[in-house]
Amino acid sequence: MDIKFKVIKQSKNSRARLTEFETAHGKIETPVFMPVGTQATVKTLSSLDVEEIGFKMILGNTYHLYLQPGADTIAKAGGLHKFMNWKHSILTDSGGFQVLSLRDIRKIKKDGVEFRSFIDGSKHYFTPERVVEIEEKIGADIIIPLDICSSYPSDFETTKKELEVTLNWAERSLSAKSREDQVMFGVIQGGFYKELRKVAADKILSMGFPGVTLGGLSIGEDKELTKEFVDYTVSLLPEGKPRYLMGVGDPISILEYVKLGVDMFDCVLPTRVARNRTLFTKNGPIKITKAIYKEDFTPIEDDCECYTCKHFTKAYLNHLFKAKEYLAPRLATIHNLFFMHRLIEDIRKAIAGDYFEEFYTEFKDRYLSGTR
Repeated sequence: MDIKFKVIKQSKNSRARLTEFETAHGKIETPVFMPVGTQATVKTLSSLDVEEIGFKMILGNTYHLYLQPGADTIAKAGGLHKFMNWKHSILTDSGGFQVLSLRDIRKIKKDGVEFRSFIDGSKHYFTPERVVEIEEKIGADIIIPLDICSSYPSDFETTKKELEVTLNWAERSLSAKSREDQVMFGVIQGGFYKELRKVAADKILSMGFPGVTLGGLSIGEDKELTKEFVDYTVSLLPEGKPRYLMGVGDPISILEYVKLGVDMFDCVLPTRVARNRTLFTKNGPIKITKAIYKEDFTPIEDDCECYTCKHFTKAYLNHLFKAKEYLAPRLATIHNLFFMHRLIEDIRKAIAGDYFEEFYTEFKDRYLSGTR
């Protein structure tokens, strides 16, 4: 499928840009943040909730969906869109990050990855071809090939060998792909070695993927190192493809990486911290269970139009969390995702209006100075 990618607007003083492209389920405007629906749900919310906030794209996890409920079950339901009643775009990752994070229950081989289910301990084997088969059954609009996300830190020789395997798997994945209504993004690995990142970018671009993913970043390294390698990797990429950075979702990092030319983001952070009592505000995140909010009868943010802020107060959220009520993480999640959607919308407006640099400075200063 041709994604019909277009650059709509380029910032004058940075790589920040507005772009758009087509998937089988609609137009995607970037910069874009994708809420994570690991197991066919954005935790605590329905698909309608996510749609009403304004999102047009979410992420699913191939590894988790393969283990439960199974790709065949999703295929019988008519694909992931119908299964979870989501009519907009979906991206599925490949399980590459799980290869990194579950190192105690997996073995990487040249042909693929052997691993044990975290659910019941059963043994499974992923090859690049098998992952493509699973992703085609799941039916997402954008799919990611199986790759090896190097650990951090990782020595040069190990990283180089893992990159060679990843590049081989990328070629095999492209050959295995058969669905015309799906697009596959290539993954640029190479750890924290610029020489290897350059090799990876050149090889992935030569394969003709319609989009590129910056893999193996934000995996525990210092944020300044992440920033350095995002900057370097983006500098190797052409203007005419979407650039996707996996696993980044805090407001300041998104602002930084938009400035460096990244178009697409996903992360569990906004929903995870919401379930753990932290709420985003323009003056920095707040811990809603602090005593100062027990009798604070104002919304989380006065100018926020989310369902939570329009109907409830900090005092009520404080009470719900302390009472361990199920409604608490739901209302917190609605607010945090609304905050992220509004941030992305404000970033787009700033790029379109040629004031992104001013917005960047003002938002960052206010957010960091007010953290409490």
